[in-house]
Amino acid sequence: MAKKIRKMLGDLNAPETIALMRLIDTQSRSTICNWCIEYAEKHILPVFEKNCPDDGRPRKALNAARNYLEGRTSFTEVKNIILNECHAAARELNSNPSAQAAARTCGQAAAVVHTLSHCLGVYFYGAAALAYDSLGVNAADDEYSEFAARVCINLTEALQSIAVENEPNPAKIKWYC
Repeated sequence: MAKKIRKMLGDLNAPETIALMRLIDTQSRSTICNWCIEYAEKHILPVFEKNCPDDGRPRKALNAARNYLEGRTSFTEVKNIILNECHAAARELNSNPSAQAAARTCGQAAAVVHTLSHCLGVYFYGAAALAYDSLGVNAADDEYSEFAARVCINLTEALQSIAVENEPNPAKIKWYC
């Protein structure tokens, strides 16, 4: 029997995840949105584009989210691109788990402009994209867990590098996890 491929990797209750969530809670909406978009552009989008070089939908979603943050487009347009283009790309990639997870990650990163809790989707889907790209789809569960923990730490470091100390307007995220 073939190994079931998980769509997301990571552990919500792991110390590194809790530390990430606590750091996120100290930052403004703008910082969180920019962090997610930048992380997806730098670390996740290359996985997608390596596998699907002619498909620009995830990049378009990230660009649309950035344009929304800069006041150059409406949320209606961003939402349409995320749902009808970026997530559609993911649905078409059942045979390519790393590219599928990468498309989902980009969709989550773009959706943070609407709902900040999507930033955890950047972690969970991003860990899957990076792990399947690096380890393949037949690694042991403990290898995937260790890899996901490293992704979480990397995400935390990326946010720490742009975090505003004593942020006067931290976002109030309702973690429905």
